[in-house]
Amino acid sequence: MPMHNSRKPPTMADVARRTGVSPMTVSRAFKRDSSVSQETREAVLRAAEELGYVFDSTASNLRSQRTDFIAVTIPSINNANFADTVRALSDRVSERGLQILLGYTNYDVREEERLIEQLLRRKPEAIVVTGGKHTPRARKLLSNAGIPVIETWDLPEEPIGHVVGFSNALAVREMVDHFVSVGYRKIAFIGGDADRDTRGTDRRAGFIAAMKDHGLEAPRLIAAGPPPISMREGANAMGQLFERFPDTEAVICVSDLSAFGALTECQRRGITVPDRIAIGGFGDYEIGAICVPSLTTINAFASDIGAKTAELILDVLDGKLDRPGRVTIRPDLILRQTSR
Repeated sequence: MPMHNSRKPPTMADVARRTGVSPMTVSRAFKRDSSVSQETREAVLRAAEELGYVFDSTASNLRSQRTDFIAVTIPSINNANFADTVRALSDRVSERGLQILLGYTNYDVREEERLIEQLLRRKPEAIVVTGGKHTPRARKLLSNAGIPVIETWDLPEEPIGHVVGFSNALAVREMVDHFVSVGYRKIAFIGGDADRDTRGTDRRAGFIAAMKDHGLEAPRLIAAGPPPISMREGANAMGQLFERFPDTEAVICVSDLSAFGALTECQRRGITVPDRIAIGGFGDYEIGAICVPSLTTINAFASDIGAKTAELILDVLDGKLDRPGRVTIRPDLILRQTSR
């Protein structure tokens, strides 16, 4: 017959008695209330540790009508850029006792809509979404949420609330401008499924518009498959590019991972980079800095997006911001060894 531990867990009253304070002070100490001195807080936490007490935030939140979490949706859980954004956001809000509840959309706006509805049912303090393009119902849910809504990694023309992001089209335009300035004319673009990756679609559109402005044609568009584009898919797309447009002088890839795959395909075929063909990526991933040759790319400052989003949320919750905030991040073109 299984044995059950009948010992009652320690309570807030037990911690209060050991510390010599009221249960309310114990509660405030765990919530980092500024009315509790650092000395008292440390004494409470020490007593809780000795007793093995775990603070029940659920009951406290029900009384205060606060949930103390921020809802966040991201397209990919294995994308280093989005991971950096969430990490920076989490680090900053955790200093105020707020936690992140994460939803994964897999680049699917319908899945994003479903997650937004589920997350809003849990009454978050704020909700952060990736990108500025959503289904009509998702926009309605966010518009009527009654909490701060922050769209990130984009600069939507019709923002729902607050925005922390950049223009993906203009970021790619900067790389096109540089490639043209150093003499490349036959430039290609490797991207993903235009129906799913809205930021990738914007980068593709930025590429086409920039080429047109330089008086150049842009027929060299290679679709690598559904996002997120892997290194293998980038390599396969590079193979397609060589077969369809063998005279291509440079290629811009939708991400550093696809660009690294394109680079390995060149090495597999004995094609020298950048002497025969130049390659540019997007995202400034670690692999782009350490591969040989190192990868020309665009740094979108993923961590800054997370940190600025956190600052904006805290300002709104503290009553310091009473109108929609708009923080524009300015990506940097990083020139390395895969281009002139």
